[in-house]
Formats: sequence, C-alpha cells, structure tokens
Amino acid sequence: MSAAVFPGLSLGGDAGQRFECSRAGCREAADWAILWRNPKIHAEERRKTWLACEDHLPVLREFLSDRSFPIEVVTVGELDV
Repeated sequence: MSAAVFPGLSLGGDAGQRFECSRAGCREAADWAILWRNPKIHAEERRKTWLACEDHLPVLREFLSDRSFPIEVVTVGELDV
C-alpha cells in the first residue's frame, strides 16, 4: 500500500523526524545514509540502511568498516524512498 494508491495514507508521526540518526540515544536529524550489508548473511543485492547525523557519521561508518562490511555513504536526499 502506498499514498499513491490510497491518497491521505500516512506513516504518521512528525515529518521532521522522518530521517533520525540511528545511533542509540540520538534523536538528531540525519543528513547521511550508510548503505551496508553483511556479506556472510546478505545476498549482494540486499543492503541495509543506517541514518546518521553529522556527529555520528564517523562512529557508525567506522563500526561497519571495522567488520569489513561493504558500505556506501550518501545524503538522505539521495535515498530512493
């Protein structure tokens, strides 16, 4: 179901908090999206997304890089949503 099929359908909540940092305890607006996958369990075409504010981008990126997970960092504006 989508808003295109059902006009007025909404996910609810404040649209200003749609992109919120994924770091535990952080509620800042996210500017960045980290697209990643665990190659041991995910097929190559599957990617997960973590969102990051400016302050937490390095921490989240480093966490994934230290585990040798393939990552790509894009702005939230570049997400295909």
